[in-house]
Amino acid sequence: MPSRYFTNAPGRPARGGRTEYYNMKDSSIESALVKMILLVDDEDNARITTKWFLTNFGYAVDAARTAQEALALFDPAIHDMVITDNVMPGMTGAEMAHVIKMRSPSTPVLMYSGNPPDDRSCLDHVIQRPSHLLTLRDAVHALLADK
Repeated sequence: MPSRYFTNAPGRPARGGRTEYYNMKDSSIESALVKMILLVDDEDNARITTKWFLTNFGYAVDAARTAQEALALFDPAIHDMVITDNVMPGMTGAEMAHVIKMRSPSTPVLMYSGNPPDDRSCLDHVIQRPSHLLTLRDAVHALLADK
């Protein structure tokens, strides 16, 4: 089991992708397990906006610009799920999903892309852009409900 740290900043990832924090309203210590998402998108505006959006719903988000960078960051002990675009330089999101599933078959991979692939065998869910970000939030919530 990963180590856990206390912080008074909900949403700040701790070791093991979890955050525990003090609930100052009732002066008791409450533990909230924050889910850690690895977000992969080569478009800066989309990546930054999506990260901000998911963070505001209580998720901790690591962001990567390329599939290669994401594979270097990915740790199944830390990341509860992966959200990826498909069309990126070097390696596509679908190719990266195959590698993720070989390393950790139980890690959900959600593709959020304007150009999803025909082969969706390593994807747990696909949302085609343009789509409202609340659709993404609902899909993330559903995929992480089992974890």
